[in-house]
Amino acid sequence: MNWIFLAGAILSEVAATLSLRMASQDTGSKKWFPAVGAGYLAAFAFLTLALQGGLALGVAYGIWAATGVALTALASRVLFKEPLTKVMGLGIALIVTGVLFIELGAAH
Repeated sequence: MNWIFLAGAILSEVAATLSLRMASQDTGSKKWFPAVGAGYLAAFAFLTLALQGGLALGVAYGIWAATGVALTALASRVLFKEPLTKVMGLGIALIVTGVLFIELGAAH
């Protein structure tokens, strides 16, 4: 269940960040701000539940932050036509590798 809570935290944070981008666009409106607040609140609530369930802080936060960065970059490319260069792709690959190392290191 802890991993489901962590996935909820990641998806909520990404949704909040994408909503923040919508709210900050020239054509954006204040209607996106409740989604921003609700998304970040849900993300912290889910992260808290994952920690209370026994996930180690370093592992949970590392996965949450790194996965959020990678998913936000990919979603920004699709939704907002923001650049996704080869160097950025390499960065995402390094993030995924780093998260795997954190998980493997926590298992020892």
